[in-house]
Amino acid sequence: MEEQSPSARLFHKRKVVGVAGGGLLSVALCAGLFMVWGGSHTASAGAAPALPEVLVSQPLVQPLETRLGFLGQFSAVDRVELRAQVGGTLTGIHFKDGELVQKGALLFSVDRVPYEIRLAQAKSQVQRSSARLTYAKNELQRADELVRNNAGSVQSLEQRKSEWQEAEAAVAEANAQVRDAQFDLDHCQIVAPFSGRISNHLVSVGNLIAGSRAAGSPTTLLATLVLVDPIYLDFDMSESDYQQYKRYKANGQGVSADNVQIAADGGRDYTTPGTLDFIDNALNRSSGTIHARAIVRNGDRGLTPGEFARVRVVTSASAPTLLLPDAVVLPDQSRFNVLTVDKDGRVAPKEVSVGDMRHGLRVIKSGLSAQDRVIVGGLPFAAPGALVNAKDTTLKADNDPAKE
Repeated sequence: MEEQSPSARLFHKRKVVGVAGGGLLSVALCAGLFMVWGGSHTASAGAAPALPEVLVSQPLVQPLETRLGFLGQFSAVDRVELRAQVGGTLTGIHFKDGELVQKGALLFSVDRVPYEIRLAQAKSQVQRSSARLTYAKNELQRADELVRNNAGSVQSLEQRKSEWQEAEAAVAEANAQVRDAQFDLDHCQIVAPFSGRISNHLVSVGNLIAGSRAAGSPTTLLATLVLVDPIYLDFDMSESDYQQYKRYKANGQGVSADNVQIAADGGRDYTTPGTLDFIDNALNRSSGTIHARAIVRNGDRGLTPGEFARVRVVTSASAPTLLLPDAVVLPDQSRFNVLTVDKDGRVAPKEVSVGDMRHGLRVIKSGLSAQDRVIVGGLPFAAPGALVNAKDTTLKADNDPAKE
C-alpha cells in the first residue's frame, strides 16, 4: 500500500469525523421531532372537548280552560233611517252632526202650514156633519111620533131613520179626517225613536222633501240613527269549533259558556266582557261556518259599529295544561317541534301540537309529558342527536293580561 502523506491523512480524518457528526445530528433531530410530536399527540388525546351548556326545564302545568279565538266586527243593535212621513219644505235641523241624541229629541221640522190648514178643514167638516146629524135626529123623532099617532107612514119613518144613520156615519168620517190631519201635523216634527248617535244630515233646510206614511212611494232619507249601548259583535265559527262549543254547553256549562272576552280597539287586552246571545240555526254550506253574535255593554261609547275586535269563547272546563315559552317552540313548515334532553344528555326533538298564549306562555296540546326536560336556553348550541351539558331551571307564568 502506498503510504499517504501527513496532509492527506489529516484530510481523511476530518472527512470521517464530519460524516459521523452529520449522522449523529440527523439522528438527534429526528429523535427531537419524534419526542415533540409524540408529546403533543398525547396531550391532545388526553383533554376531551367541553360539551355545550343548555338550560332545561319541565313544562309548567296549570289548570286552564280551553278557549277559541275569533275575529269579529261590531254592529248596531238598532239602526234606523230617518225619513219623513209627510212631505213639504224642510224648515229646521235641530242637532249637530254625529252627536248623541236622546229618545224623543226633536231632529227635523217640516213646514206645518199646509197641514194646519187641512186640520182646520177637517174640523169644519165635523161641525157640518154634526149639524146634519142633529137635524136628522129631530126628523126621526117627529116621524116616529106621527107613526105612533097614526098620522104618518112607516115608510117615512124608515127614510128618516136612514138619514139619521147616514148623518152619524158622516160625523164619524169627519172625526177620522180630523185625526188624520192631526197625525200629519204632528209628524211635521221628526223625533229620535231611541237614544243613540246620529249621522250627518243629508238634506239642508229649504229643500222640498218627499214623505209617505205607507212607504208606498219614494221618500227622502234625512239621516241615520244607531243605538250605541249596547252593541253587537258578530263573528263566525267553523263547524268543528261549533261542535266543541255545543258539547261544552251541553255538559251543564250554559252560563259560563255564554260569557266571552273581547279585545277591542285593536289591542291585545281581553278586558271587555260580553255575552253570547245568538247562534244561527244553520251552517253556511259554502263556507262551512255558522254565524254567532255577542252583546256588549258600551256605556263609555268607546265601541263603534263597523270596528273589528277579537273575541274568545270558552269551550271546555279547566284541566291540567302544559305551558312552554313561545320562543322554544320551533316551527317547521306546518309542524312545531321542541328540543328535549334524555337521561343520557342527548338532544331529542319532539313534534308537538300548540294552542294559544296563556300567561305569557304557549299552550302545548299534545306531544309532550309533564316529565320531559325541554331546552329553554342555549338553543343555538343544541343540535338533534348531540350531547349537551344540561342545567335545570324552572319556568314561571306571567299574569300580565296583555300576554294572554
